[in-house]
Amino acid sequence: MRKTILLMLTMMSLTASAQNVMTPELLWKLGRITPLGISKDGKNVVYKVSTPSVEENKSSSKYYTVAISGGTAVEIRDTKDVLVDKNISPDGKYVVYNQEVKIDNVLGKDYYPNLDKSNVQIYNGLDYRHWDTWNEGKFNHVFYKENKEGAEGIDILKGENFDSPQKPFGGDEDYNWSTDGKSIVYVCKKKAGTQYALSTDTNIYEYNLETGKTSNRTEGNFGYDTAPQFSPSGDLTWLQMKRDGYEADKNDLIVSFKGMKMNLTANWDGTVSSFKWSNDGKKIYFIAPIDGTLQLFEVNFPGLTKIAITVKQITKGDFDVHDLVGFSGDDIIVTRTDMNHAAEIFSYNLKKNTWKQLTNVNTATYSTLALSKTERRYVTTTDGKKMLVWVILPPNFDATKKYPTLLYCQGGPQSPLTQSYSFRWNFQLMAANGYVVVAPNRRGMQGHGVEWNEQISKDWGGQVMDDYLSAIDDVAKESYVDKARLGCVGASYGGYSVFYLAGIHNNRFKTFIAHDGVFNTQSMFGTTEEVFFNNWDFGGPYWEKDNAAAQKAYTKFNPINNVQNWNTPILIIQGGIDYRVPIGQGQEAFQAAQIRGIKSRFLYFPEENHWVLKPQNALVWQKEFYKWLKETLLINNSVTEM
Repeated sequence: MRKTILLMLTMMSLTASAQNVMTPELLWKLGRITPLGISKDGKNVVYKVSTPSVEENKSSSKYYTVAISGGTAVEIRDTKDVLVDKNISPDGKYVVYNQEVKIDNVLGKDYYPNLDKSNVQIYNGLDYRHWDTWNEGKFNHVFYKENKEGAEGIDILKGENFDSPQKPFGGDEDYNWSTDGKSIVYVCKKKAGTQYALSTDTNIYEYNLETGKTSNRTEGNFGYDTAPQFSPSGDLTWLQMKRDGYEADKNDLIVSFKGMKMNLTANWDGTVSSFKWSNDGKKIYFIAPIDGTLQLFEVNFPGLTKIAITVKQITKGDFDVHDLVGFSGDDIIVTRTDMNHAAEIFSYNLKKNTWKQLTNVNTATYSTLALSKTERRYVTTTDGKKMLVWVILPPNFDATKKYPTLLYCQGGPQSPLTQSYSFRWNFQLMAANGYVVVAPNRRGMQGHGVEWNEQISKDWGGQVMDDYLSAIDDVAKESYVDKARLGCVGASYGGYSVFYLAGIHNNRFKTFIAHDGVFNTQSMFGTTEEVFFNNWDFGGPYWEKDNAAAQKAYTKFNPINNVQNWNTPILIIQGGIDYRVPIGQGQEAFQAAQIRGIKSRFLYFPEENHWVLKPQNALVWQKEFYKWLKETLLINNSVTEM
């Protein structure tokens, strides 16, 4: 009897604890996993876990291994004894690395050494700032040196005012040893100043250690060439976009083989995110967006045979496959997320088509939470197309009640909206605060074919706006949606969408939130750093009066031209060192709202870029986000009885 009572009490306790929901504080305690590779003996996965500390306003990291066969994770001090160092040449003679070097004169003291206390920057071309950093004449360069103590490094881009790794996000994935160790390949956009800001023409270069000569392995292609890798037999492989200036072009998988450049995905209607060769060199596995998720695909490599090239989807489900870590027998090691779970490491058996979760960094935390439910919904657009809409329902959802509902507008504008897990725009947290979330895979998103992806270019305020409204109108037919409490939120292009919809929504929404959004397309063209982006998406500069596409972008599709119709509360969020969508965009929007007498708030982060990365700032962001929604949608921590 005593055991039965204890068991019942335990079950009641577990049931009660399972009714907890995600909170901002809990979100910023979750561990964030980064896979580092397969151990030298092939038996373990090596990974890093970074955990934010709100009190210290920074993150700390620990390193672990876990057996691929399954088991308990083991903490290690460092990774050098368990991982193969990819920076050491195959013959072990050399080490490759990168560091920043000063090339150009930019600062006042560069030109006038006797005025070393001056605080001046002098530019003769664009690219004077990028992402969140001003250009001070320093460039990333690739070096190599002998693999011995005290060896001196050799700069393989000596004197060149170009970056490799690429800024702002490139790392050691931008360079690699050839399989024979006789050369180094690296990614570089060998353009400077204004030409750099206008172009996406990166190439893959090969530096020969013996001759000191550099050759362009991708000459003749004018878009992005990235992610150089070598096949097991030594064939250079990379990702390629064809068109200069188009950052979201179809990304194809190219193999340089016997003097030919073989495009393995030319006839496949999709775009590749990342890839890895199989150990036997017969296949390439890659990740790509498909129907609102990121999945694992494979493509065979035919070599000189007449075997047809076939792209095959390997995994399927309402989750995202992320990092391709490596192989162990029939298993491929990856990371996986969904809208309720941050990344964990999994193995996927390619013969049995079965999953095994290897890490459990946040499993205990999630086991105490009531989780949101995500549903697929397919909505017919105004031009007769089928559009996927993710609908995220609150934990313990009750269809007999009415819930305030948020239309989520994705950024990009050509990034996929999938089963990813954001630590800022977190659907699980939105749902846990009592909101239904409507997240449409509107025009411009990857994973629905190249035509769907490309339609948004030069049409920012066109069909895509109808897509948004079709999504929210369709879901609002459900009895559980409170039509009197609809909100609209988004960042970047999603912020543009909020600003634009605020002028055309016909009183659908009761509140708006725009984070780092484009408010004035003309001033955006004049102040953003990657000019190629606006050249492509807007159709050209605003002064080209005979350019119909451009003029539409600066008139009809410019949110400033609908401000006279604004009548709804709006929260405007802006990062101070966001040079992609600079501060003036948020300032202009807030000033317009205030002068028009519209309830509005300006949330300004002086030290944040296009994102919010510092833990305490991130918590303020979350608190202000939900505070604003409570103020303007009158949620009062409850839902309405029907």
